[in-house]
Amino acid sequence: MRSLRPAAVATAAFLTMIITACSTTTTGPAAPGAGETGGELAVAGQFPIESIDPNGKLAIDGGTRVASIQLYSPLLRTIGPGEFEGVAAETWDADAAARTFEFTLKEGIAFSDGSPITGQDVAASFTRTVESDGPYSANFVGVEVEATDRTVTFTAPAADPALPAKLTGLMITPASATVQSYEGKPVTSGPFAVESFSPGGDLVMIPNQHYWGDKPKVDRLTIRSIPELATRVTALGTGELDVIWGISDDDVRQLRGNPEIKIESAVGSAVITMWMNASTPALKDAKVRRALWQAVDFDTLITQLYPESGKPADSVLAPTVFGYAPQQPVAHDPDAAKQALADAGFDFENTTLRFHFSQTQFKQWVQSVASDLAAVGVKVEVLEKEQAVYTEDLLALRWDINIQQVGTLGLDASYNLGRLYTCAAKRTGYCNPDLDALLKKAGSSTDPAAREQAYADATALIWTEAVGMYPMFVDNVFATRTTVSGFVADGEGLPRFDNVSVTE
Repeated sequence: MRSLRPAAVATAAFLTMIITACSTTTTGPAAPGAGETGGELAVAGQFPIESIDPNGKLAIDGGTRVASIQLYSPLLRTIGPGEFEGVAAETWDADAAARTFEFTLKEGIAFSDGSPITGQDVAASFTRTVESDGPYSANFVGVEVEATDRTVTFTAPAADPALPAKLTGLMITPASATVQSYEGKPVTSGPFAVESFSPGGDLVMIPNQHYWGDKPKVDRLTIRSIPELATRVTALGTGELDVIWGISDDDVRQLRGNPEIKIESAVGSAVITMWMNASTPALKDAKVRRALWQAVDFDTLITQLYPESGKPADSVLAPTVFGYAPQQPVAHDPDAAKQALADAGFDFENTTLRFHFSQTQFKQWVQSVASDLAAVGVKVEVLEKEQAVYTEDLLALRWDINIQQVGTLGLDASYNLGRLYTCAAKRTGYCNPDLDALLKKAGSSTDPAAREQAYADATALIWTEAVGMYPMFVDNVFATRTTVSGFVADGEGLPRFDNVSVTE
């Protein structure tokens, strides 16, 4: 085991592109009531919060993830590609083989009930995450964990230099926590504690008086469930809400004209991703998938629908992610697309592609894509589904084309490419042993340059084979009232409210 120098900046040294240790001095938790507070904050995004269990099956669901970063603490927080800062961790070390990673916890840190946070709590949180068998747990196949009161050690079955990046999504909960713990007022480890919560409804939070960092500045934070975009926009205008996100570019332009509203943009890691199910007979041929991509005028679509928040993508991954490698954009050419489909033997007459989606914000986009495909003779059935049904059908591959906004937790390509594109993942219907080999090399090399090259080669293969269409990079756009100050998004573009204050 070797100790990485305390820093929060990635270097070219071995592993430090991926694991930059950070050492900070901390004191024990402040006394209850310490810290500046005042006012109440009400916010709403596009995703309802169905669960506040950060280690369960819905751990990376949009609503759960936003709730989790307010309520719970991870070991590390991403501040850039290959760059981290300690949250519950004071230091972290890696062995030369990039298999064993030891984290030492800060002294004096505690849960919201005042009980100390120990390495055993972290280990139990990790075990619950793995046993949930959810999408996030796929990052930790074969990883073992051991703990003492102050340390927790993770051992991967093979070299895994991206493991710290993956662990940024692991939220710390008490070792005694069960599924039932999250049906009431769970014990939390982040800046806020739960006052009340109803699944699919509102989550009301108050400052966690035992939190070891800076206390929240507001007395109460409410994340409201308002899935209708127009209702959220209206509520922001009337002052019923203080912050909203998941808004359309049309609404952004409208809100800019209101002197009581501010628009904040955050560059995250999101890419509009439209997988094409390669296990569907009609989409088995990469020439067909690429021709479908070529048939859609994405540049015009982005200009019309997302002039504020979108820009044409040139990679499967966003530029903010370690492993990003730009590709030659697919040019819109409907005549060439139609001819390529005919040359590939596409059955125009008897094929109808099922295009499924769940979020209302994608409706106009999906309809426009379907219209462009229809213009070259491809029939599309647009299927809008409830989120739960969409997710179930997505995992079961009961679709031909789907759309989702895919981010990269930890800003490392291992989380995205390594988790979603292997044959074993069975997420896209696409299986290529050559891609598996590239991803294995990228995920296990201890040389950052070698990892980058392997991810570049993997990206080129995914792009050329048109496993999906990757048309747009997305900036997260937030609208706040001018009475709100201190609002910032985190390194992944998600809203954080622990430093926000409100004035009347």
